[in-house]
Amino acid sequence: MAAHFGRRLYKGAATTAVAAVAVAALSASEAPGVTVSDEGRQPAAGATSVPDTPVGDSATGDTHYYTDLPPLNSPDPAAPHTGTGTGTPASQASAEAGIPATVLDAYKKAEAELRSSKPGCNLPWQLLAAIGRVESGQARGGQVDANGTTFSPILGPVLNGSGFANISDTDHGLYDGDSTYDRAVGPMQFIPSTWGWAGRDGNGDGKKDPNNIYDAALATGHYLCRNDWDLSDHGDLSSAILSYNHSQEYLNTVLSWLEYYRRGTHSVPDGTGQLPVHHSDDSAGTHPRPSTTPSRPSSPTPSHRPGGSGKPGTPAKPGTPGKPTTPGTPGGTPSEPSRPPVTPPPIPPTPTDTVDHLEDAGTDTLTARAGEAFAERISTRAETKAGKAVAKVRVRFLITGDTDTTFTGGEKVATVVTDASGVALAPVLRAGEKTGDFTVRAVVVGRAVSALPYKATVTARTADALVRTSDTPLACTPGGEFTDQVEVKATYKGAVAGKVAATATLVKSADDPAENDKGPYFKDADGKPVRTLKDLRTDAGGLLKLPRLYADDTTGTFLLRITTAGGATLTVELKVAAADPSAEPSTDPSTTPSTSASPSASS
Repeated sequence: MAAHFGRRLYKGAATTAVAAVAVAALSASEAPGVTVSDEGRQPAAGATSVPDTPVGDSATGDTHYYTDLPPLNSPDPAAPHTGTGTGTPASQASAEAGIPATVLDAYKKAEAELRSSKPGCNLPWQLLAAIGRVESGQARGGQVDANGTTFSPILGPVLNGSGFANISDTDHGLYDGDSTYDRAVGPMQFIPSTWGWAGRDGNGDGKKDPNNIYDAALATGHYLCRNDWDLSDHGDLSSAILSYNHSQEYLNTVLSWLEYYRRGTHSVPDGTGQLPVHHSDDSAGTHPRPSTTPSRPSSPTPSHRPGGSGKPGTPAKPGTPGKPTTPGTPGGTPSEPSRPPVTPPPIPPTPTDTVDHLEDAGTDTLTARAGEAFAERISTRAETKAGKAVAKVRVRFLITGDTDTTFTGGEKVATVVTDASGVALAPVLRAGEKTGDFTVRAVVVGRAVSALPYKATVTARTADALVRTSDTPLACTPGGEFTDQVEVKATYKGAVAGKVAATATLVKSADDPAENDKGPYFKDADGKPVRTLKDLRTDAGGLLKLPRLYADDTTGTFLLRITTAGGATLTVELKVAAADPSAEPSTDPSTTPSTSASPSASS
């Protein structure tokens, strides 16, 4: 693709040396490992290494990006912005540090949302700003409307294999307007196939628009936070950036801007942000220029007609059979030696090209209770037609169906590169609250082979034991109110059973679970008696506290039965009895008046 190694464009000779040192220092501290990527790229000689863990898909399709580096001077947030991008180094630094107001707001809102939804990711908004700068110059210097949508679509080059990857249309032109090939779209330059699963609605308008900076920034944040990456960790940060664009130079450029923005930024009016200049696919030093003079097609030299004039248009007689013209013969013309056609060497197939089908690699039953992780992980093997395993193939796992189950990290899509045995092990599935069946489909990225479906099931949360949290007897007088409320705790295999469905019923007897029509009762919202409560649920700690109980005029011993999903049952005894008239109230001698005469009175 357009990410080319071993080449950078710096502004000014002085900037070059120091910027190179800065990038090297950043890269050395932030990015450990590199191998040839799954796109076939190799780092330049002496380039800082990057993680050798396969990073799977690329958000951008590895299309071109801006290579301009930040200035040497640290940003001065208090300095005025001239909008010209020229002047002293200090004013230059100020201009570079200015981020259009709406764009800056989108980055900060995305950081806040990720801080809540994926706190372990530790996404800094400055990373979004660094990527936004490199991908689109902060949405072309903030050319966005009040809702954050660019005034015109931002489109990358056509990905038709000419200088970039060949990615046939995947969105029917919905996002990029091209129904033949894909193009990276929007201020964060997502290719349509990635936006299809990574897109987010960041401004709450009900749409996922890659040309909206709020939507694109939030999508970028979620994309960088997948795979349980912690962006405060140097290795995870590098892996996340490289997953956006598989390029060492891209990584170094983004890290440079990340460090620069961390030292200070300021808001500038929309439309006044400074625009970068140099692209990674600029022709200088990137690709050899093709010859401007077309090569002359080889053709046989016409036979020289003996005694003829040799005038154009005069057909030459065929030579005498058996007497070919010999080069160097007086009166003859040497014929141009024939050149055998040049056959280009065959392009060896990539591992992906050799995949014929996907096979299950021993995945067991996929079942989990709501809210819990699946104990089993999906394992898929890529194979040739002959059944040979294929390594280094990207397998994409997609969760489909009416479910809120996700992979660890909150995504419904995960891409994994097959190992040496051809196996791709999907991330751990984590069940949501919706119960029922769903499907995970495994497909080969970049190869049209049949998808391999995996059926999975989420069952309801359950409890296998219920106990009261208090042993205080529950008693009441006729027509009165029970002083204590019934509270129980649910467990499953000894662990807290939170969010488990439960039902409470005042039953007729221990052997008759039918609802009683007399005795204690609950009250509904209108104050009317009810003796069955449905749709109850334990809290996160497994506790369930029932509403207050009341008694009618019937005396006796009554039973309250509580049951949960999973079969746990607890029966609680309730007593309704009239007050004992023979019971004398306790007296306190210190407060009871004495009936005997006081000594002073008898004297």
